[in-house]
Amino acid sequence: MTSELTLEIAAVAAGLVVDEGLEYGPAKRRAAQQVGRRTTRAADLPDNETLEDAVREHIALFCADTQPAELAALRQVAALWMARLAAFRPHLCGAVWRGTATRLSVVHLELFCNDSKEAEIALLDRQVDFDIGSVTGPRGRPIDVLVIDHPCRELGESVNVQLTVLDHDDLRGALKPDARGRSQRGDLAALQRLMQHSAQTRTPESAP
Repeated sequence: MTSELTLEIAAVAAGLVVDEGLEYGPAKRRAAQQVGRRTTRAADLPDNETLEDAVREHIALFCADTQPAELAALRQVAALWMARLAAFRPHLCGAVWRGTATRLSVVHLELFCNDSKEAEIALLDRQVDFDIGSVTGPRGRPIDVLVIDHPCRELGESVNVQLTVLDHDDLRGALKPDARGRSQRGDLAALQRLMQHSAQTRTPESAP
């Protein structure tokens, strides 16, 4: 059973995710400090599923009028880049895939390449400006993250698109569902199905 402290941290963290665009990890840590429990144990922090539930509740309470359109705009950006980078088997993950994104959210795309430099070359050939960062990959080794600022007319501002470059063989493991049996990422066809459903029902569709 989830403790009262964990739920309190999750509620505060959800506000940080939605209102400030924080990723889950930093949001949990700052929320633990904000609730005034300096001795909070790691076990008291909410897991990602609990935090995602809190994010959905926060959106329903405070952003129900604006979030669906913002999510749709971000999914359009994701679909555009997935089509452009189709050769690298792009998959969308994170809040834009799960249906909890707002205008502050990052568009997280994962590319699966035989050579990590292939994606960089493809962007250079298209004369796309990008920065290069690094994160720890599934094998515990550093992997490249290519960061693009994409002007989004619907939002009236630029969207941060992050391309995580993974090994070609990592895709099978990446398609495993989360603890609740829901998909953690999807390809362009899966994203288009979500977008079509949302357009027909006028409600944001979450990942299956």
